[in-house]
Order: sequence, then structure tokens, then C-alpha cells
Amino acid sequence: MKKITPTLPKGTRDFGPGEMKKREYLFKIFKDTFSLYGFNALETRSMENINVLNGKYGEEGDKLIFRILDSGDFIKDVDNIESKDSNNLRKEISKKGLRYDLTVPFARYVSMNRDKITLPFKRYQIGNVWRNEKPGPGRFREFTQADCDIVGSSNPLADAEMCNLLADTLYFCGLEKNQYQIKLSNRKLIQGLIENLKISESKQQLTVLRAIDKLDRVGTDGVKQLLTTGREDKSGDKTIGANLSDNQAEEIVSFINMKSLDEIKSAIPNKLVEDGVDELNKVLDGISYSSNFDQIIFSPEVIRGLEYYDGPIFEANLTFKVKNQKNQEVEFGSVGGGGRYNSLVSRFKKVDLSATGVSIGLDRLLYALVQLNKIEVKNNSPIIICVLDEKYLSNYYELLSQLRNQNIRSEVYLGDSGLKSQLKYADKRSSPAVILCGDDEFKNNKITIKKLVPNLEETSRNLSREEWKKSENTQITFDKENLIDEIKKFI
Repeated sequence: MKKITPTLPKGTRDFGPGEMKKREYLFKIFKDTFSLYGFNALETRSMENINVLNGKYGEEGDKLIFRILDSGDFIKDVDNIESKDSNNLRKEISKKGLRYDLTVPFARYVSMNRDKITLPFKRYQIGNVWRNEKPGPGRFREFTQADCDIVGSSNPLADAEMCNLLADTLYFCGLEKNQYQIKLSNRKLIQGLIENLKISESKQQLTVLRAIDKLDRVGTDGVKQLLTTGREDKSGDKTIGANLSDNQAEEIVSFINMKSLDEIKSAIPNKLVEDGVDELNKVLDGISYSSNFDQIIFSPEVIRGLEYYDGPIFEANLTFKVKNQKNQEVEFGSVGGGGRYNSLVSRFKKVDLSATGVSIGLDRLLYALVQLNKIEVKNNSPIIICVLDEKYLSNYYELLSQLRNQNIRSEVYLGDSGLKSQLKYADKRSSPAVILCGDDEFKNNKITIKKLVPNLEETSRNLSREEWKKSENTQITFDKENLIDEIKKFI
């Protein structure tokens, strides 16, 4: 059999045990916080029928959906395959896709289970999503999101709840309140301005929204370029612009620099703008009841790139600086966001429900917390029972059962090596202690425990059993009946 060189698909990665400990630490905080707010866990499938996903993310977003090739001999059912263009052929041979986010599958779930859920319905989900984007630093094609949603409530207090949830989650993750902000706006504000500027073509409108959404990455000048003729980045990639006039572009740039709701309401006479301002005032009133009021601010430049948002929108931004790949200090930026999407659920039959939700990028937030040394991962490595003589295997496994019955992580060494290698193994596993029992111990009903000190020269050397026993300060022998009490002193 021909051997192959193992590789990963571009834009994906594995997580080893050390990294998984950090991720699981964050998972627990998320789950505890979401549960504290009254959200229930829900899990949708990674794979969806393509008609569920298509049309929910805009034309550009739909292009990023990973499609799954139909199984079996599907080609025989494709007529005139030579004459088919790629788009039509793709539709015929691929009827399923990997989820782009967790929101659309949730909307599908709600539509299918409307009669089984109690409204308002609150759910959370933590899971992987897939987007066929160009991989780059910090940008992956498979990544993890943590979502919370409330469906069946049009009350602005539901949106206030999402803002408070975002703020509290970041705080419980260990961030100081001066290290993050929740930026708040409303899609109706920009939609009202677009209406006043007579930008009627839907594709052009979406291009405008995406241009504003890139403000933190490309700056004001870059947004102007994206609103007009387009922009070319340093790599040579060209982004097509919205082809607005210079006056239209200036109006939009002026809008995103406005500082208050009163200023916007006065500057842009429009019914949508008026409604959007009123909704935001009610959301801010709801937030005023909480301890997060100072962390939640109005920011008209917040747009959120996904097409389905149609009301209040919010974005969680970290305000401290980090070094980029060019060793330049830059603000960390967004780690999550969301908003109201009243129209999304109604795109499915039999259901017309309002909804609001938030999504946190786990990988990006984890990176930020690691930079600040905010991840507190305790050593939960197992106690290692060394095998000094195989004739005592039954005795070793008796000890193992005692430990595991007390919920103490433990294992019997399963290799074929001698004591030196077993001690090295325990050291590399960051085990807090090893159990060393041979003839003397079992004949006298005793247990010997050796404490390990990570990174201590003593534990990384090739010690003989005799040398090991000489370090009396880290080794104790006691009656077998005291095993549990003594081992707890080491963990």
C-alpha cells in the first residue's frame, strides 16, 4: 500500500491536549453564563439541505458555503453535462452543505418545531461552522461559534438582554470592564439614509453595508473607496465598490461619525430612522437597569455584514492593543456580535416570529485571553501508578479502582518500559505524583507516593529507583488504608 504524506485542508487546524484544556475552560464559562441567563442548550446538525442555507447571507455569502457532493452515481441523472455551466451543474450534483453559521439552522429548527417550543424560546449552542473564505492570519475556514438567541419576542428588552449577556460573558472570562465595549446601533438608521440617498438596487445596498462594516480594517479612506470605485489591498486583491457618487459617499461617512441618536434623528429626516432611534432608546433604557450601562455605547458605524439583520445590532469589541504580524500595536477589535433578525425565521413556511441573537467567536476571544494571561487552566493530569513488577498487576488495578471511585484521575502505566521511562512519562504528562509499589510495599500493606515537581531538574533526569527514593522530601510511605487521604494532599 502506498503511503501518503498526512496534511490538513487549508484553513483548518487540530487542537492538542494543551490547547483543548484552554478551550474547555472557555466552554465552561460560556455554558455557565448562558445557563445563568436562562438559555437552554440546543444542537443542530453540521450539514443542512442547501435550500435552507442559500439566500440567507446575500450573494457573496452564498458563494462561501461549502457544498457537499451527492453520493452514489449521480452523474447519470445529469442531462447534457458538457453543456452545463458550473453554477447549474453544482445545483444538480450538490443538494447539501455545511452550516455557514448557527443562526440559520436555528431558524430552520424553530420553523420545524413551532408547536413544540414555548415562546419566548431561549437557546444557546456552541459548535463549528464553515466558510470557504481565503485563509489568513487568524482567519480559518472552520471555526467555533457560541450563540444565544431569543425567538418569539419583539420586546426591546430582549435586545437589551443580549447586550448584557455579551458584556457579562466577557467579564466572567476575566476581562476588566475597561478592556471591552459593546457597540450598539440599528440597521434602520443606515437603511433610512440609503432610502434618502435613493440607493434602490439591493446589491448596491448590500455593498454599502459591507463597506461600512470594514471601517475598523480599512479606515475612513478605505470605506470611501469601497463606496465609490472600489479598493485594492496590498496583496493586489480588488474589491468592487458600490459605485456611489462622491456626495453620496460623503453623506454616509458623515453618518458613521455622528455621536448621538438625537444628532442622527435631526440630520436624517426619515421614518425608518425615527423608528430605529426610538427602538434604540428603549434598548438603552433596558440596559440602564443593569451594571453594564457604561460598557454599552451607541456607535452608528456598527453594521454587521450579514444580510438578515433588520433592527438593533450590537458588537463586542476589545479595546486593548496587541501586536500584529508586523509587530505593530493595533486594537484587538471585534470578538462577537449579533442583532435582531425578525425576517429570517419568516422565510420558512408556517412561521412568522421575531428573533434576536448574539454570536461570540470562541477562537478569537481565546487568543485575546491568552495574550492577557487570563486563562486559568488547573493541572488535572492523572496520578500514574508505575508498574514495578507485572506479578502485582491485580494489586495495581485494585489501587486504580480505589482512586477512580473517589473521582481522582489516575491510570496504570500501559507501556513496556522500565522505571526510568515510566518516571519520564509521568513528568511529561505533568502528573502531580506517581505511586511506586513493589515487594516491600505489598508485603507490608504499604503505599509509596512520589510527588513530582514540573520542570524541576530532578524529575527530568534518568533516575534509578534507588536515587529516586533518596529524595525523601518529595516521597512518603504510609499504610494502604490511608491512600485516598494521602493522595489528596498531592492534587
